[in-house]
Amino acid sequence: MATAFQPWRQTAATSHTIVPVKGYSTRDAAAAAGVSESQVRAYARAGFLHASRGPRGELRFTFQDVVLLKAAAGLMAARVPQRKIRSALRRLRDQLPTGRPIAAVRIAARGDRVVVQDGGTVWTPEDGQVLFDFAVSDLASRVAPMARRNIREARRGEDSGLTAEDWYALGCDLEMTDAKEARDAYRRAVEIDPFHADSHVNLGRLLHEEGEPKAAEAHYRVALAANPEHATAAFDLGVALEDMARLDEAAASYRRALEIDPDLADAHFNIAGIFEKRGKRQAAIRHLKAYRQLVDPR
Repeated sequence: MATAFQPWRQTAATSHTIVPVKGYSTRDAAAAAGVSESQVRAYARAGFLHASRGPRGELRFTFQDVVLLKAAAGLMAARVPQRKIRSALRRLRDQLPTGRPIAAVRIAARGDRVVVQDGGTVWTPEDGQVLFDFAVSDLASRVAPMARRNIREARRGEDSGLTAEDWYALGCDLEMTDAKEARDAYRRAVEIDPFHADSHVNLGRLLHEEGEPKAAEAHYRVALAANPEHATAAFDLGVALEDMARLDEAAASYRRALEIDPDLADAHFNIAGIFEKRGKRQAAIRHLKAYRQLVDPR
């Protein structure tokens, strides 16, 4: 049985001080999401966005904020009442994945409900006509030039104090459009904080996708040492070990991922493949059943 999932699979000095820019300006966020600047500020005041302040007190927004704004724009275009838009954004803000890039997420609306698909998982599904539907990867392409500009400014002012989390966020924003820049951002993050687990996981995954599973393994193991409860690190380590034909170690890593997160469907699927290769048909069937129940509870 072939493994069907990819690792994730499923972050010259000048004579004056330059303060690196974190996030996106009100104008950038509005342009990327297709809303007005006044609407951006209104949603920020309502507490739906993770707005911070720049060096001059101006509002700065994360890529996740841009995703929320794009969802708001779709709901407004569908003439969903403002009260329901606010409720939908509150739920979406709390449910978007953390600890890894969100560019593989797809967001739609049915009626007045937001529906989010992340791999095999669908949140708040219900029947009805799709009123808007967008892939976050498309939005990531629109934001990428802004993220690259932030990277350039950060490099010019790297002595001014971007944190590991700042570099991780920049890496996440760039993954879908510029893997090389994303990889560099994650490397800078782990230079600042050698135990930034999420950066190690994402850097490992990018290296693995470039055909370097051994290098990826090292990063996954550092991530697990920093955070033993990191299910994604355990799962991705299993994928790397499996690709290096170290099947017993891979199975152990998948089992660890399932101990941390019993609902990790991909781990059930991959460990079923290993059991089938080992001739353990009953164990393979058991995990395939668990996989199917998780991806399609019906």
